[in-house]
Amino acid sequence: MKKNYIIFGIVIVIILAIILFFVGKYNNLVTLEEGVDNKYADIDVQLERRADLIPNLVNTVKGYMQHEDDIIEQVTTARENLVNAKNIEEKAIANNELSSALNNLMVIVENYPDLKSSTNFINLQDELAGTENRISTARRDYNNAVKEYNATIKKIPTNIIASMSGFEKKNYFEVEAAKTKVPSVDFNN
Repeated sequence: MKKNYIIFGIVIVIILAIILFFVGKYNNLVTLEEGVDNKYADIDVQLERRADLIPNLVNTVKGYMQHEDDIIEQVTTARENLVNAKNIEEKAIANNELSSALNNLMVIVENYPDLKSSTNFINLQDELAGTENRISTARRDYNNAVKEYNATIKKIPTNIIASMSGFEKKNYFEVEAAKTKVPSVDFNN
């Protein structure tokens, strides 16, 4: 009889150890997923900050530019797409569109010396540059969190717990590779 209690006790200890192991792995996955979500929110904040700066930049530029309606429209549309993006893929695409539109705008600005020397424009340009750096940092932090999370859910035995609990692979915030071709500007059209 005593032997049965010892065996029963050992079985209970083993079961508890297995349960604690799985609970620990599950909790680690929850923590990593929350880290990814937190980093995603950081990107969102910086993209929103960038989007909030765009109307001020556009209005400042509008005052100087008479014939550049296409560029202004391109920047405005790209900003709206960024604000309305719902997930990381849409945000990455909209971010790329806005970056391209802003690059085109900065090429056009070169033709307006008064605008380039305007205090408002210089301040907005500095704010935008700072925001671009923040976005870059937030994107890097997010992608690092995604890398750690994705690697963890692929490892054995965590992959079993992840698949049973519905933890899925997260997507990276990808940005188009820097274009080496300088945008062309043609004022003859």
